[in-house]
Amino acid sequence: MELTRDWVTVRASIALTFGVAILSILAGLAQIGGLGVDGPLAPYVGGVVRQTVGFTGTITGFAMFASGFALRDGYRVGWYSTAVLLPLTALQGLLQASVLSFPLVALSVLSAPTLVINRGRFDRRFSPSPTQLAAGAALVGAVAYGTVGSYALRDQFEGIETIVDAFYFTVVTASTVGYGDVHPATGPASDIAQLFALSSLVVNVAAFAVALGVLLTPAIEAQLSKALGKMTDRQIDLLDDHVLVLGYGDLTEPILEELDARDGVEYAVVTPDENVARRLTDRDVPVYTADPSDVDPLERVNVAGARAVVAATEDDARDALAILTARQLNPDVRIVAAATQRENVDKLRRAGADQVISPSTLGGHILVDCAFGADSTDATEGILDDVDLDD
Repeated sequence: MELTRDWVTVRASIALTFGVAILSILAGLAQIGGLGVDGPLAPYVGGVVRQTVGFTGTITGFAMFASGFALRDGYRVGWYSTAVLLPLTALQGLLQASVLSFPLVALSVLSAPTLVINRGRFDRRFSPSPTQLAAGAALVGAVAYGTVGSYALRDQFEGIETIVDAFYFTVVTASTVGYGDVHPATGPASDIAQLFALSSLVVNVAAFAVALGVLLTPAIEAQLSKALGKMTDRQIDLLDDHVLVLGYGDLTEPILEELDARDGVEYAVVTPDENVARRLTDRDVPVYTADPSDVDPLERVNVAGARAVVAATEDDARDALAILTARQLNPDVRIVAAATQRENVDKLRRAGADQVISPSTLGGHILVDCAFGADSTDATEGILDDVDLDD
């Protein structure tokens, strides 16, 4: 196996990104708490710089977490943000000048090549909905309103002297924490400040609630899709050079086991049975819940880019319709089918199947050969050779 296939994979890029995020947070917290052990660069970096970089490194770590989740979903914006943050985490690790930050620098450098190699795999565009844009604008506007307003009224507040104090007061008020270290002054002259603080509280809490709802909605929808036995949009978009299993029947489980045993083979099941879809989804089997004989579902699961199609349910008529649809959408794809009734073998071939096997006929031949002393493996190979010659 090639190195780029075994080790430098998309999963490696995502895992390394999350690793950098964790180390950045831990190294930053250690630096803030004074737990870092001075490294060789410590004499050349001032204490204030190291303390500041520890704080910014912690924030960068959380930002890297967000980039990791974007990479996990295949977004190109996640690739760009990670490409920007990796040099930043490495630089912050150097400026922290702590022995604990050395692993952060090393992992940041190690992550860069995997990110570059897999650039083309993160091609999903992020297109925020109007609701998401409105929620983001409302959040930014609410924070700006609280920050600018409290700074403008700083003479009527106790504890606000700089714009940073005003921002701190706004965030603390919006989170409803209310430490009490910053508050409106007492007396009649502070009435405007008190009214402003109340308005800032209402506006910011509402904006944060809306933004949180908008952010949680996609996660909730993903969980609902999993509960209903549906593939996510990301899983569907990644289907290429895969095997499509149309329908679900008695032979489907052995087929899935065989596909699982073949390294590097991607596959997906298309079935209209929601109960079956939920069971397969619980086992992390990619499932698209739809009728495999319809055009739209097969187009959605990229039958045009499939390497093979397997139809092996207990309903030959339904299999024939699914084969006809698949052949219409991809004339070159290899289609194999299993005929429940022996008389339907030719019908499934005329429907478009390249290879049709009758499990009952196959089983009968094997049983008779074994009854006359043949080894089961030899009997199976002989019958399969005969089947290939018939085609």
